[in-house]
Amino acid sequence: MGTVTIGVSIAVPEPHGSLLQERRAGFGDAAAHGIPTHVTLLPPTEIDAGALAAVEAHLSEVAEVGRPFPMRLSGTGTFRPLSPVVYVRVARGADDCAWLQSRVRDASGPLDRELQFPYHPHVTVAHGIDEAAMDRAFAELADFEAEWPCMGFALYEQGLDGVWRQLREYAFGGSVVPPQAGHVEQESIAGR
Repeated sequence: MGTVTIGVSIAVPEPHGSLLQERRAGFGDAAAHGIPTHVTLLPPTEIDAGALAAVEAHLSEVAEVGRPFPMRLSGTGTFRPLSPVVYVRVARGADDCAWLQSRVRDASGPLDRELQFPYHPHVTVAHGIDEAAMDRAFAELADFEAEWPCMGFALYEQGLDGVWRQLREYAFGGSVVPPQAGHVEQESIAGR
């Protein structure tokens, strides 16, 4: 049956997703248009195609115990010199993302795997391009801000053409809508 390459992530909603994707392309990142703007929960992972149903069932269980939470992106960061990446920072919701990714990769499920680097939620805006373009991405997006209620995540598959396509969305099982800026914060899913 063969293998497929999958990933799990939180999509950055419009208009922010398209804006960051266009900026990424503008910095010279050739992969920009094949990768929807996102916060990774599971990096590219090769699995047997026959295991996809078990993965989908597992992700449904993760989503069922998840609860909506506020997400806010603010400013830039970089993994250089360790890794040639410039990113937009997850300023709010990072603990929730960490909680989710640990559940997605839980040892009892079909996606148990080690990560190459410690988990650090972020939105990549430049990867593997020349240093001057990386510096430009870091500087030009330093004032970037976006905020939205995260209501779930999605499963993606990478096609033979290198393009990532959404296979399925997973809405959180909780019905509580997260507070917006300026309101009293409720317990995040990370505290569960």
